[in-house]
Amino acid sequence: MSDSNNTAKAKAVGINHVALEVGNIDAALEFYGAFLDFEIESQNENAAFIYFGDQFINFAKGRSQSPDTQRHFGIAVDDKELARQTLIEMGVEIMPGRFLDFHDPWGNRVEITTYTNIQFSKADHVLKGMGLGHLEKTDEAIEELREKGMAP
Repeated sequence: MSDSNNTAKAKAVGINHVALEVGNIDAALEFYGAFLDFEIESQNENAAFIYFGDQFINFAKGRSQSPDTQRHFGIAVDDKELARQTLIEMGVEIMPGRFLDFHDPWGNRVEITTYTNIQFSKADHVLKGMGLGHLEKTDEAIEELREKGMAP
């Protein structure tokens, strides 16, 4: 987006974390831990911080609004179909459509996507540190990055 006022602005680099309101911290850790592998950085009765390498989700106690409709956040995983199968086995209702969307028990809408198929990229050293150094982007994802000047 161009700035007609030529005012200096900070350049957005990425999303560091997402904060989700949940009804119960232990229940949130149990729910998300049933289908995702993550590290718990810290937790108490009012908050928990779960890390996926260099990014995190902050669970905060106190959800009171109705379930999300269009508002959602996406989690990139190494195996989307494993996540789908696990969610189904957990009794989670998958929303209709081409995406793997669902509501968590507190109404937060979540979309699961496959890391290799999307533009979002972690540095090689971060992937390696996460034990995911084997993941390679698809040709389509590389082409999307190349079109933006972000891949050779």
